Amino acid sequence: MAAMALTSGGTRSSRAQEGDVVDPSASIVRFHGDGLSLTPSETAALLQKLTARSDFVPDRYSRGGVVEVLETRIARMLGKERAVFMPTGTLANHLAVRALCATRGRRVIAQADSHLVNDAGDCAQTLSGLNLIPLAPGRTCFTAQDVEEVLARTRDGRVANRVGALSIESPVRRLDNAAVPLAELEEIVAPAREAGVGLHLDGARLPLYSPHLGVEPAAVAALFDTVYVSLYKCFSAPSGAVLAGPASLLDDLYNPRRMFGGGMPEVWPFAAVGLHHIDDYPALAARTLALAEDLFARLKADGRCSVERVPGGTNVFRLSLAQGDPTDWRNKLQKRGVELPEPDSETGVFTCKMNPTWVRSTADGLERELLDSL
Repeated sequence: MAAMALTSGGTRSSRAQEGDVVDPSASIVRFHGDGLSLTPSETAALLQKLTARSDFVPDRYSRGGVVEVLETRIARMLGKERAVFMPTGTLANHLAVRALCATRGRRVIAQADSHLVNDAGDCAQTLSGLNLIPLAPGRTCFTAQDVEEVLARTRDGRVANRVGALSIESPVRRLDNAAVPLAELEEIVAPAREAGVGLHLDGARLPLYSPHLGVEPAAVAALFDTVYVSLYKCFSAPSGAVLAGPASLLDDLYNPRRMFGGGMPEVWPFAAVGLHHIDDYPALAARTLALAEDLFARLKADGRCSVERVPGGTNVFRLSLAQGDPTDWRNKLQKRGVELPEPDSETGVFTCKMNPTWVRSTADGLERELLDSL
């Protein structure tokens, strides 16, 4: 079905391509979020359509039915034997490093700016007795040399306490979704792999690799034992995550999941919406990037607002005005069906994200909306 055109003051301003898979109930173009950021009513309408299908089967305590279909699909996408639904990425990361460390050692190397170190409430330390070793603050990732130094120090110290797992988040949310290139990842994980350390990838936004770095998710995932992807970021579900890896490690992981309170009675709404968007995401993301590059070139030629891309980045960029009130501009655009995030209170710069809602319009249409609102 064709996506509804972006509206402006009740009139159609531009029309997305016929055959769009973007849910037709929405017309807003958002400059925030990695996915569609569906509203509750949009999610409810989509669920009504998905659950009306004759082949729809709900789960029972996060197992079977549409959840099993989702797990199989994610495992295939990432080139892994097995995948397990998790209610949150925090639990996915925690259970992954916990399992990898079980027979290896209790220390975990991780980026200082990663989710595991900053946003998980010390879950790995408090609940599983692991010792996180944060490296490379302010940098997208640590280096192979950093890893080698830690491995040597923990191996040859007065009291040996080996590293059991190495965790890398990429793209890195706290660093504006900057990603570690595949070649660098290969170098970084090599000494850990040689030392028998378990490897985990926090790939919450891993699907961004395909359009922005030209690398398929499976190629990145192949470097790691376990990898998790978010359902609510690129795949627009209300919540949820999926952890993938070898069957020997994940087959019984639903038991630790329940132990930590993650065996929810019904998660089919999350699984159904996430599964609905998986297959269409790569094409939509590629179209979004092409549209964005066209739009950025138009804005540069006009000169009244500027775009700054993040070095080594993916879908994040900064948008600023040459002159004028950013908040007033934002309010005007809101009325025309274009949502900007809050501007920085000191600089007035908007930290934005390109996402699949952009294909509800065109580069020409968005240029008119942005510039006519100045």
